[in-house]
This record gives sequence, C-alpha cells and structure tokens, in this order.
Amino acid sequence: MADYATIRLEQSGGVASVTLARPDAANAFDETMARELAEVAEQCDGDRSVRVVLITGVGTMFSAGGDLRSFAQQGEALPEHLRTVTRHAHAAFSRFARMRAPVIAAVNGAAAGIGMSLVAACDLAIAADTARFTLAYTRVGLTPDGGSTYTLPRIVGLKRALELVLSNPALTASQALEWGLVNRVVPADELAQAARAWAEELARGPAGALGTAKRLMRLGAGDGFEAQMELESQAIAEAGATADAREGIAAFLGRRAPAFPGN
Repeated sequence: MADYATIRLEQSGGVASVTLARPDAANAFDETMARELAEVAEQCDGDRSVRVVLITGVGTMFSAGGDLRSFAQQGEALPEHLRTVTRHAHAAFSRFARMRAPVIAAVNGAAAGIGMSLVAACDLAIAADTARFTLAYTRVGLTPDGGSTYTLPRIVGLKRALELVLSNPALTASQALEWGLVNRVVPADELAQAARAWAEELARGPAGALGTAKRLMRLGAGDGFEAQMELESQAIAEAGATADAREGIAAFLGRRAPAFPGN
C-alpha cells in the first residue's frame, strides 16, 4: 500500500486500518490530510480484499476538526482554501459511505468539527469511555461540513442536531451512545482490541451481502416504502446467486459455522 504523510494505512486479514496521523496537530484536517484521506478511501474501495475499514486516530485524539492554524494563514484566500479542503474531505466521506466494505470509527479521544462529522459518516462507531464529541463550527464563525447537516438529523433527530450545531455542547461517550452517535462504548484501554475484534468479525461475514445491505440502508430509493421493497427484492435475488449464500444456507442447515468465500 502507498505511503502517506498524514495517514497510516495497514491491511491484515481483510481489515484496512486507517489512522489519522497528525499528532502534533491533534489529528486536525489540513489540505494534505483531506486529500490523502480521499486517496485512501479510493484505494480501499478499489481493493476487493478489503472487507472492512477501521478508522481511528493516533495518540489520545481522534481528530480536533479543521486545522484552524492553517486556516488562519490563508488570509484572503481562506474561502477558496476551505472549498479545496472540503472537496477532498467530502470525496473521502462519500466513498466511505458508498463502498461495499463496512466502515467502523474507533473513537479513541476527542472528535470535534469534521472529526465528529467523520464519526457520523461511518457505518458503525465504537468509542473509548474517555471520548468526547462536539461540532464547534459556529463557535469559530464557521458552518458544518463533512455531511453532518445530513447525517446528524437522521442519527439523533432534528432538535438534537440543531442543538449540536447552534449551542456546541460537548457530549460524553455515554451521551453519544444514548443519542445514537456511537454503537458501543468500552474502557479506553480496551478500545483497540474491541474495535479490531468487531472489524474481524465483520470481515469473516459474507462481503457481498453486507455491502448490499449497507447500500440498501444508506442509499435507498428515497421515494417510498414500495420502491424500497422493490430494491430489496432485486438485491436478495442477486444475493441468492452467490457462493456466499450457498455456503451460508448449507452451514445453517449443517449446524456449523460458515466459511464465506466472498463474492
């Protein structure tokens, strides 16, 4: 896999581990990180051996959000700079949302601004009990990005999403769990192991079925119940033609654990 200045990318056992790695800047997003994350997302999506993507941050921070120091250096060029950073970051987030592989955020510390938006954009999230979450955009006179104005109302509801945007509360890990922003909370010293175990569990699953199920949930017809059921009918018929389906059914009937070959 390629080398990156701000991202660590490793693959083992069908799991691609993506680590935000700007420890001296609290893993904040600058133009380089945004561009490299888009490249990493594209690489993971194009690699059929990647069955799960696991995203975390190096050190004790997940991501402090946008790199305000680099923003301050832009002067009058800041608007165009923000367009460039968000264009790359949004390409990454969109690819993570649309790729076949499930994407898990392992939130090892504070997730602010676009860091929190990234958590919301992932399919699943597990957090250390020491993690904290805040949007904080409007606190510095900016507006949300990273798709958070789309994802958060759907995750936590409109009223709570507006509270997050307008009042910038800092949620604890337990509050994030209660609000539905994360799926699981574990002690901080158990996060890496728990996240890896979850990723490996999913990587052993039927890749095609998981990917299609993810897309049905995320990218449904958007035009009603019957239209969504038609998509489901097409998808399950296609899944029935796969080796994974044959193995899964045979294993169930044979009362053994399945060994999904992947499609």
